[in-house]
Amino acid sequence: MQRFTTVSAGEHPKRLDVYLSTHTADLSRAAIQRLIEKGAVTVNGRRPKPSQKVKPGDEIVWDVPKAEPLEIGGEPIPLDVLFEDEVLLVLNKPAGIVVHPAPGHWSGTLVNALLYHMQSKKAASDGADLPSIGGRERPGLVHRLDKGTSGVMVIAKTDAAHQGLSKQFKAHSINRVYLALVIGSVKGKAGRVDLAIGRDTKHRKKISARTTAPRAAVTEFLVAERYGKVATLVEVHPQTGRTHQIRVHLASLGHPLLGDETYGGRKVCALGGMDIERPMLHARTLGFTHPVTGKYMEYTVPPHADMETVLAMLRSANGELR
Repeated sequence: MQRFTTVSAGEHPKRLDVYLSTHTADLSRAAIQRLIEKGAVTVNGRRPKPSQKVKPGDEIVWDVPKAEPLEIGGEPIPLDVLFEDEVLLVLNKPAGIVVHPAPGHWSGTLVNALLYHMQSKKAASDGADLPSIGGRERPGLVHRLDKGTSGVMVIAKTDAAHQGLSKQFKAHSINRVYLALVIGSVKGKAGRVDLAIGRDTKHRKKISARTTAPRAAVTEFLVAERYGKVATLVEVHPQTGRTHQIRVHLASLGHPLLGDETYGGRKVCALGGMDIERPMLHARTLGFTHPVTGKYMEYTVPPHADMETVLAMLRSANGELR
């Protein structure tokens, strides 16, 4: 479907992708950037770059193609749905499942489960597909949790919901609370880590402060429980949402997550004779404003069974574990 507009008089010069995202209710800036990259947008008859500045009098034409069918198929993977309506879905993600398809994980992901869920609902009630706005591998995804992280996630079911939720995440107005079980005794009752991070210059699969593209990252935390000198349970309030942020920031204090071999080495992957097979990180609470109704919604789920087992062992040991 082709759309067009003329930049009005008095409009201050701004990036094309920014201008269109503020003048198009059903498309996010990321979706518009993809359209520009595909050549589906012209300014005064010429193909632009997303960063091109538009000015009064510029004629912009863009073509929004019909959503292409995803090549990634649905799979009957159970979902723990906490809430669902016509525009969004809130679920409790288990640890051990990758959120979206990528090299090495083209199946068995949360997206495969979501596609099956939506296809089943559509067959039963002629519902909608997941939106294409997140891209072919990430339909409906507004945020993500690492494979080893459990907890609350929100999924957009329409492009408008995706845009509305994305704006909240970008503005950091989402209430996110994590539980993190770390090695050692954390000093004090609370703390704050303000450390810019990005892709590590030597280890491309790791995130660190040793990077050529640092991005501001802030994490605040409160001590919830102590287990002698062995471990500490902290309640984490991330103020930004960078990849691996909580894991990297806590490790930078000398307190990597139990089970997080990437940032703590093998020494943090066993405790009291028990193997810790994944980072002990749980997205406990997620609060946001419904993108359509404007109602504030908040969901809290307890840690999953494996994390509860480790916590129970620590509590019963009174800090005497090695």
